[in-house]
Amino acid sequence: MSDLVRVTIDEREVHVPKGTGLVETALAAGVEIPVFCYEPRLGAPVGACRMCLVEIEGMPKLQAACTLTAADGMIVHTARTSAKAADGQDATLEFILVNHPLDCPVCDKGGECPLQDLTFRYGPGNTRMSFEKLTFEKPIPISPAISLDRERCILCYRCTRFSSDVSEDNQLVARNRGAMSVITTFEDEPYSGPFTGNVTELCPVGALLPTQYRFEGRPWEIQNVPTVCGMCPVGCNVNATVREGKVKRILSRNHPEVDEGWICDKGRFGFTHLRADDRIVDPIKRIRLRGFEPVSWDEALDEAERLLRAARGRIVVALSGSETVEQAYALAKLVRGGLDSHEAMLPEEVSPALDAYRAPLSSIAGADVVAVLGDVSLAQSAPIVDLWVRAARRKGARVLTELDEAAVRDAERPVLIWSGPGGRGGATVAAHAERLGVASAFYVPATPNGRGVADAWAAASDEEPRGAESVGLLIVSGDEAANDPNVRALAEKADAVIAVSMFHALAVGWADLVLPGTSYLERDGTYVNLEGRLQRLRRAAIPPAPDELAWLSRLASRFGVELAPHAPSVFAELSARIYGGLSFGEVGERAPLRGYAEAAAHVDAPPLPEAGDTAAGLKLVCYKPLFSGPAVERVEELQFQRPPAEVELARADARTRGIANGATVTVSHNGTSVQLRARIAKDLRAGVVRIAREHAGDLRGHVEVSA
Repeated sequence: MSDLVRVTIDEREVHVPKGTGLVETALAAGVEIPVFCYEPRLGAPVGACRMCLVEIEGMPKLQAACTLTAADGMIVHTARTSAKAADGQDATLEFILVNHPLDCPVCDKGGECPLQDLTFRYGPGNTRMSFEKLTFEKPIPISPAISLDRERCILCYRCTRFSSDVSEDNQLVARNRGAMSVITTFEDEPYSGPFTGNVTELCPVGALLPTQYRFEGRPWEIQNVPTVCGMCPVGCNVNATVREGKVKRILSRNHPEVDEGWICDKGRFGFTHLRADDRIVDPIKRIRLRGFEPVSWDEALDEAERLLRAARGRIVVALSGSETVEQAYALAKLVRGGLDSHEAMLPEEVSPALDAYRAPLSSIAGADVVAVLGDVSLAQSAPIVDLWVRAARRKGARVLTELDEAAVRDAERPVLIWSGPGGRGGATVAAHAERLGVASAFYVPATPNGRGVADAWAAASDEEPRGAESVGLLIVSGDEAANDPNVRALAEKADAVIAVSMFHALAVGWADLVLPGTSYLERDGTYVNLEGRLQRLRRAAIPPAPDELAWLSRLASRFGVELAPHAPSVFAELSARIYGGLSFGEVGERAPLRGYAEAAAHVDAPPLPEAGDTAAGLKLVCYKPLFSGPAVERVEELQFQRPPAEVELARADARTRGIANGATVTVSHNGTSVQLRARIAKDLRAGVVRIAREHAGDLRGHVEVSA
């Protein structure tokens, strides 16, 4: 336990651990020290704004509280009890406001702006300045998703510190000096990367704003709905800002164990897929001679019942892994409880083996060795996990791209992470954790709720289905499954297809019946993230059609299957089987990491995949980029983030072939070739190359890369 020191702040005595920041010490004493530039998540304070000036007995000048730590016997006076400190804060605010425009009524930050609040509480009531304020060109789009109003900037450097010290993209910089200092991107290039949108939340004024939310709402017109992002397996905690039943923006909600208050741009800006032009709002049925036509819900359920009863062969359910636990359970209960021959086509194999090695994602930051196994970049598969790994590296951790058993065994706090491609990755990393005595291990699934969907499907029935050779009916659940080439290939063999999809282009044309799907922002229910953490989704937007549970309940009743139409009731039923009877309300806004009752003590798993014989070429890994998929394709602001046509190589492989970073190379295999730009990747092991699926063409297996 840390030594405690005694500090007196505004005549209030408090005992805190030695080294505690003075701002936090004041909070422990119930005293607020106002700040602008200070943000603990950004690392060491820089004392840029000077808003936190305090008087400390024994020191002749005012001090920036954010740069100080608690020392025994320290006596501090804030602006509440010190006229000198109050004058300092007044002067600081007056200086900040010298050139700041008085445009609060039209500023999107108005009503939720720290500068407004602190000026009202601590600032002077009038101004002594009669000269014209400095003006700049505005707004400047530093990317399609973010606009910059330089007149409002107070040069707190939160944004540039995030860019350099957290995301480590180093794209935001301060240019010029003095009154002409401005925030800009490096060489005026668009600000790109997985985490750019975080600067819009960090900004304490209206200088950096998301373009999607400009002039869309004011604080007194909106509600913030606490929910969970469903765009990747991390399950970041977010607030969906809602006005008149429509989602207007996504903000972080800071679950310190999961995301630390950061969210990626896919989760922040991807919500506009809810308003896509090709959104399906009514059931669509294939009608002979007339093609496809919208039908009523009664007609749609009649047709769904007919197709289910008429199926001669297996009924295959292709799941996306983005369904809620309740939706997957309801669909499984309908198919497994009311029909004879059925089969689930899960998006990936999910192993419960990691239950014995569960830990919060925040434990990665405290590791001394982090082994990132698998060949898909964490920045593409689970970007927040990549941030945790970067935080560990900044604290001195050794990050391995290949398994160094000696380094792991010698470490005090080792962590193993498997980042796909799928297969038995979860079982593999669990087996290595068991063998090496590692306490914390993570597997990054390819889907947001793969574990929850698999558990729900298994919980719906203990009976094994009776198999059949042919596919009588294929049920495609969700856009990810509808977009999967393997599902499309199976659809060509099936006698009939029912598809649940949000978008016309994904399902209409090859399915016999298309039912409108919903987004994670339009659902009540639960998700299980890559930690194994059960979290709550809350409906933020009103869907344009009944949600899946509503029509599944009506359809199930036609087969004598009792199924509630509401998520809490469905959860209560399945929770008794897999979650120990946990109630829906107990999941909570900041869900804790709970253990499963029967965590596997031992698991057999295949060894780590080898790169293979380099004489046969380099092993090709085709990955799904972060900024891809049906939802992202419908978000205009994210199109510039789509992956470039490039091939990633390890440094050793590039050196052997005489390939320079950025050079145009030819990637070939068995008579097929594509030309791509080469990029040397530090996180890639030798013998492996990576290409985004959309740029790989027909390349498979091992390839040769030549300049």
